[in-house]
Amino acid sequence: MSAENKSEHRRILVVDDEPQITRVLRTTLSSRGYDLRVANDGETALEIMKDWNPDLVITDLVMPQMNGLELCKRIRTTSKLPIIVLSVKGEERSKVQALDAGADDYVTKPFGINELMARVRANLRRLPSNGEPILEIGKLRIDLAARRVTVESREVHLTPKEFDVLVYLAQHRGKVVTHRALLGAVWGGQSSEQTEYVRVFVNRLRKKLEPDERSPRYIVTEPWVGYRLEQAD
Repeated sequence: MSAENKSEHRRILVVDDEPQITRVLRTTLSSRGYDLRVANDGETALEIMKDWNPDLVITDLVMPQMNGLELCKRIRTTSKLPIIVLSVKGEERSKVQALDAGADDYVTKPFGINELMARVRANLRRLPSNGEPILEIGKLRIDLAARRVTVESREVHLTPKEFDVLVYLAQHRGKVVTHRALLGAVWGGQSSEQTEYVRVFVNRLRKKLEPDERSPRYIVTEPWVGYRLEQAD
């Protein structure tokens, strides 16, 4: 079965107040088999989500009533679903703000449809398990089938991308994973230069996993290279 056929019945909510953008996305995503709904602002998006559960949200940053950053934060209070932010703002500060707010990916306008579709597929994709149903690193336990993480028997709630980053590091535990390798595995090759993604997501993981994120015991930084997942004492 082709990648496009696999998209059938996956639900995507597009949140943008630009008619031209929503028209293009409606046509493109619908033609590829996605079940699509559109909202013109954050408040309308949250109303739609009360009785319709999307598999992924694509949202603009600048909108009336509720902007994309606030929408990401609101979604993250109740859901782990993937969020892709669209914005004409391409500077690193805007990307980091969006990722800190809970976004999983960031696409700068104007964008190519092929690039956006690659991002959509990457965010709906799950990393392979490499044959190991359970990964245990010290007191950190990762159940790949249930997508459940516990530290010292305490359950840790991760977003899909946070989980995928952690799994990739765990599958290469004890080894240095470069920024480029991690970006390519989790976000796809088109994101190989977006090193701010890795920094933001590792910081988010440390806040959830580490007893003291200032002195990390699990995810160790290799300066200028990448990260290594160690077995904490």
